[in-house]
Amino acid sequence: MTIDGPSVAPGVRRTGGGNRRNVEVQVMPLRQEDHAGVDGLIYLAETPETKWVGYSEGQQSSILITGPKDVSAMLQRYGKLRSQALGREATVRLLEQMLGDL
Repeated sequence: MTIDGPSVAPGVRRTGGGNRRNVEVQVMPLRQEDHAGVDGLIYLAETPETKWVGYSEGQQSSILITGPKDVSAMLQRYGKLRSQALGREATVRLLEQMLGDL
């Protein structure tokens, strides 16, 4: 399946597929009521020294996480989120369907 071909709706290309090999969009299905992301937003980044840091954002507070064990737990949570979300092809199909319904 081609993410950035003529058969893909322009709106789907704008979601991050396209020519950006470092970006992948996955959608969490609505039927997945209890998933690893219900506790709030998380951000993960790898430093030039190949160390991982995390950032957790909540309604009342936000925190930068640098402890290796805590960052490891965030990486595991991220992996769980990815496994619970739709795959790349299913995400593109859903987005195309949603664009067609507009």
